[in-house]
Amino acid sequence: MARWGSIDVTQLRAFARALGKLSGPEMDRLCINCSKALAGRLLALVIPKTPVGKYPPGSGKKGGTLRRGWGAKSAGAAAGYANSLSVMKAGNIYTVEIRNPVEYASYVEFGHRTVNGGWSEGRYMLTISEERLKTIAPAVLESMVLKKLREACDV
Repeated sequence: MARWGSIDVTQLRAFARALGKLSGPEMDRLCINCSKALAGRLLALVIPKTPVGKYPPGSGKKGGTLRRGWGAKSAGAAAGYANSLSVMKAGNIYTVEIRNPVEYASYVEFGHRTVNGGWSEGRYMLTISEERLKTIAPAVLESMVLKKLREACDV
């Protein structure tokens, strides 16, 4: 009978143990961190796109209520704010709710009728930001997962 050679499977077993570490709570933590990272990216995209009202000097009005409604002070602070958001898990789906509580936010987003019977076009700041996030999300998630795999395998 022919002999094929010998195999050293110690590295394969070590790799299997490393992957075993990523199951359960560690995988759950990774998914939560990924969800918060994507929420931060979405906020960083939507805050600069949100329009700011312009008022004449001396009117006593200050614009920016809608932009401040996103919760983060600036696009740079979006990641910090996103880390404070709660992530809900239902089955295998992780959900982060990002909303703007300003009562007229949906009218600015999607448009509305004006007093004189005209139509004010929507700005679609959240819709456009969500579409942009869909294009960059795979790269963001891939880098986070690869980083976690490297940590687990001590590469």
